[in-house]
Amino acid sequence: MPRVLFRHRRIITGGSESAPVTGLLVEGETIIATGTAETLAADADTVVDLPGAAVLPGLYDAHIHTANLARDLVSVDMRRARSLDEALDLLRTHVAGLPQDAWIFGGRWDSNKWQGSGRPDRYALDRVAPGRKIALPSIDGHSIWSSSAALAEVGYTRGTPDPAGGQIVRDEHGEPTGITRESANQPFRAVMDDPSTDALDPLLRACQNELLSVGLTSIHDIDGEDCRASYLRMKDAGDLAIRVHKAVPIYALERAIDEGRRTGDGDDWFSTGPVKLFGDGALGSHTAYLTDAYNDSPGDRGISVTSPDDLLRLTRLATRAGIAVATHAIGDAAAAQVVDAYEKVLAEGPLPLQPNGIPLRLRIEHAQHLRPTDIERMARLGIVASMQPTHCTSDIDLADKLLDGHDIASYAWATLLRAGVPLAFGSDAPVEEPAPIDALYAAVSRQRPDGTPPGGWQPSERLTFEEALAAHTVGSAYAAGQDDRKGRLVAGQLADLVCVDADPTDDRDPTIVRDLNVLLTMVGGQTRWEAPTG
Repeated sequence: MPRVLFRHRRIITGGSESAPVTGLLVEGETIIATGTAETLAADADTVVDLPGAAVLPGLYDAHIHTANLARDLVSVDMRRARSLDEALDLLRTHVAGLPQDAWIFGGRWDSNKWQGSGRPDRYALDRVAPGRKIALPSIDGHSIWSSSAALAEVGYTRGTPDPAGGQIVRDEHGEPTGITRESANQPFRAVMDDPSTDALDPLLRACQNELLSVGLTSIHDIDGEDCRASYLRMKDAGDLAIRVHKAVPIYALERAIDEGRRTGDGDDWFSTGPVKLFGDGALGSHTAYLTDAYNDSPGDRGISVTSPDDLLRLTRLATRAGIAVATHAIGDAAAAQVVDAYEKVLAEGPLPLQPNGIPLRLRIEHAQHLRPTDIERMARLGIVASMQPTHCTSDIDLADKLLDGHDIASYAWATLLRAGVPLAFGSDAPVEEPAPIDALYAAVSRQRPDGTPPGGWQPSERLTFEEALAAHTVGSAYAAGQDDRKGRLVAGQLADLVCVDADPTDDRDPTIVRDLNVLLTMVGGQTRWEAPTG
């Protein structure tokens, strides 16, 4: 194969080099040498000059829901609504012209930011869109706001009991209000995530381009089997331009085992990931499972979605079959239960190896609020903290309101890193924007994009840019057991890189990171996205 020299005055490798290099020698999709461009030129067949002020390793999102993100492109978006009336106006506009029998999804509503007394219920939806089947996930995805027709379609009535690990919210007369939480959302999810059609394919292709435009070269997708099927069709058609590590949803675990799926199976473009379990819900929905009650709701500690016995059983079932485990835990009590389960499984013997010889890795997704003793246990056991920095800056007011005075470490990525816990960064899009630059800025500043609060929220948890970049590149690769191939611009790794318009390492002013623009994204030595000129 021809050898291509990619040349730039400042290539930040993310490796052990004490300074940036000026050349990457690439054969096929793989870097075979790094160093000075002058030295490497003798072995190159072609020379390509890279644009911008700096070159970074390709960014890797360790936790993203791309099917949901793709569907948002054609769904109602209520994130900007600041009242019930505004949310309903957006819905009214969206449903105009849609077939009467079509399901209406989307939403991403956040009633924590609504002004006035109006709150979501089925009667409000029925007034705006009578007779329509509407199921709108909240911004955190842990609550769904449904119409009367949607409730009837899935069989939810006054007499339907709450499922284990979930809640059908009811009014004072015992009637469903139209709000469901956690496992009670599953009937609506089954409708949303139908894998029997290819309707998702064009949406994922459009979404892929958006992800490449923000500098992502790899993703760890957390969505369902419909998303897996769509990505495999894209790969077979030669349309896959971003590397996908695909999680197994809990409902498909036994089928995945029967089919012989194992974490790490596949290739550099598409591979099987861990099974996704749930320990609890989300802070904004009051379903994160806490040791102490929410400050505004005495006696309310949230919801433990999966019992400790089931967490242990499922972790053991998956790992013995060669499938890694990633468990959602936001509240400190949920995280403790997850660590308990992992500790018991690890005590039973070493975890199986992936095909590349790297052991399965156990992860806690989000790990937002942790007991100090559990941080120590995570470090000792090698449990990965898969975190999303923009959750911190979005949740500052919420965390202060609901958790002030709790004996926990919140969004404590610096404490985790210093303790020796492996960090992997992502976005949790579409809960947040799928922009890794936003995450890097949040990690180094602990500030919102407008620079508040001054000095950052709990500033002792700020990271250096190099630490944040490592968590969003090699850290995410490590979580997936792919750090032998991804995360650094060094010999033996894939030629996945991003060119940006400023050097984020030449000044400690975090606004430099905030204002970075991606100019070019390369995956496997090929340009997959380039900023328009002129």
